[in-house]
Amino acid sequence: MNAGAGDERDEETLPLTVVHQEVSLGAAEDLDFAIELLRKAQNGRLGPTLRLYRPEPTVAFGQRDAKLPGFPAAEQACRDLGFKPLVRKAGGRAAAYHPGCLVVDHIEPRTDAIAGAKARFSHYGELLAAALRSVGVLAAVGEIPGEYCPGEFSVHGNDPVFPSHQVKLVGTAQRVVAGAWLFSSVIVVEDSAPIRHVLTGAYEALGLEWDPATAGGVQDLAPHLSVTDVMAAVVARYSIETPLAHAPFRSLLEA
Repeated sequence: MNAGAGDERDEETLPLTVVHQEVSLGAAEDLDFAIELLRKAQNGRLGPTLRLYRPEPTVAFGQRDAKLPGFPAAEQACRDLGFKPLVRKAGGRAAAYHPGCLVVDHIEPRTDAIAGAKARFSHYGELLAAALRSVGVLAAVGEIPGEYCPGEFSVHGNDPVFPSHQVKLVGTAQRVVAGAWLFSSVIVVEDSAPIRHVLTGAYEALGLEWDPATAGGVQDLAPHLSVTDVMAAVVARYSIETPLAHAPFRSLLEA
């Protein structure tokens, strides 16, 4: 990993271990397992790890969302559309995802985990944008007006036919503890319509403004691409900057 990540791996010579989780553990269980892996890294039981999986239909609300008077109605709106409402420990406003998305959890043990925390957002946002560009998506880092769960380091894509139309493709969040960090990204790839629908209901109940036209997926811009294609592109991009190893999912359970 280069210095641009704000995290030279001077104290670690281990490669980044790539683990493909074939089946979701469940909406809440997948989020909880990410925190469990962070704790394992903190306690020296897990080395640098990249966990990739397709999630169950979920709307992950931020802590601020849960304090709004419309939150119970927002939860019910999600349930009515087949999405599990949860409150996550990291991140901002509500974000939605389903099996047409790819979740990328990057976990690293780090003595001074807080150092370079902001640089990680920039670095890994650009890494994911570069991965999408490598398969033909016009992707870049930066917030677009009206996006859901707005963030300075969101990854958006430009419609090749209507370049002025931008859609959010990737949201990122980070959790740092003493001795380790977790950087989690959700890439919307296939079937973006249900995500627009559920976020419309949730944001309306919360009383938050946003523009549903900004919620899209990779297939809206490059219809031939699948979650599998995007996963391969992400792993290939990681391989450019750091040595990779591969391990079965059970290795995470046994760590």
